[in-house]
Amino acid sequence: MENLDTALLLMVVGMVTVFAILFIVIYMGKLLIALVNKYAPEEVATHKDGTPAPAPIPANILAAINAAVSVVTHGKGKVAKVEKL
Repeated sequence: MENLDTALLLMVVGMVTVFAILFIVIYMGKLLIALVNKYAPEEVATHKDGTPAPAPIPANILAAINAAVSVVTHGKGKVAKVEKL
């Protein structure tokens, strides 16, 4: 019976330790994200006239959009412009 008590105590201590470490990791991660977003905001690219420039669309996403338009329109459609909203 003593071995069972020791095993249960060890299991509880282990589970509490894992829970505490996960709690620390999650909340330290959230704190780090908040600090980085506050003190190092993302730079916004602008045109020469001062208006913000849209972010470039990755080539693989453009290829997927072109393929989807081609399939839906049976090769008759053409993508003229893609902008991120």
